[in-house]
Amino acid sequence: MAGDSFDQSVLDRMVQWRTPWLTDVVTVVTHLGDTVVATVITTAVVIALWVRRRPVEAVMVAGAMVSGFLLMSGLKLVFGRERPPYPERLVDEATHSFPSGHAMMSAILVCVLGAAVVRVTGRRGPVLFGALALWTLAIGLSRVYLGAHWFTDVVAGWLLGAGWAALWIWGAARVGDRPAREDEANSGESRTDPGGTL
Repeated sequence: MAGDSFDQSVLDRMVQWRTPWLTDVVTVVTHLGDTVVATVITTAVVIALWVRRRPVEAVMVAGAMVSGFLLMSGLKLVFGRERPPYPERLVDEATHSFPSGHAMMSAILVCVLGAAVVRVTGRRGPVLFGALALWTLAIGLSRVYLGAHWFTDVVAGWLLGAGWAALWIWGAARVGDRPAREDEANSGESRTDPGGTL
C-alpha cells in the first residue's frame, strides 16, 4: 500500500469533509501553487530585485527555486511513491507522490521571498510573514484534501522546502555581507597602518 495507516486515516477524514462548494474553493487554492503561478511570481520578484540593484537577493530567489525544482523532481524519481488511489483522488497527476511539489516549492518561495524583503527593507512585518505562511499551509493541505498527496508527502515537502531555502538564505547572507566585512577590515588596517606617517 502506498500510504500507511496514518496517511490513510488523514485522507479518509478529508474525504468525509468534502462538499461541492468546498472542493471548488480548494481547487482554486491548489492552483495557486502550480508551477506556472510559482514561475510568474518568481520571475516578477527576480526582475524587481534586479531593477533595484539587489543581485544577491535576485540570485537567491532564482537559484533556490530552480535548484529546488530539480531537487524535488529528483526525489520523486528516487522514492517513486504512488499517489492516493481513485476515487479518493480528485486530480490527475503524472508524477510520483513524495515529496509534494506544491508544498515544497511554495515553502521555498515564501522563505526566500520573506528573506529578500527583510534584506532589502530591513523590516520584519508579521502580517506579511503570516500571509506567506498561510499561503503555503493552504496549498499543502489542499493537496491532501484533493487526494493528490498523502499527508506525509506534504509535511516532507514543507520541511525540505524550508531547509533548502535556508541554505540559500545562509549563502546570500555570506556573500552579501562580505563587502561590509572587507570594508571594516580595510578601514581598521588604515587606522593602524603607520606606513603613511614619516
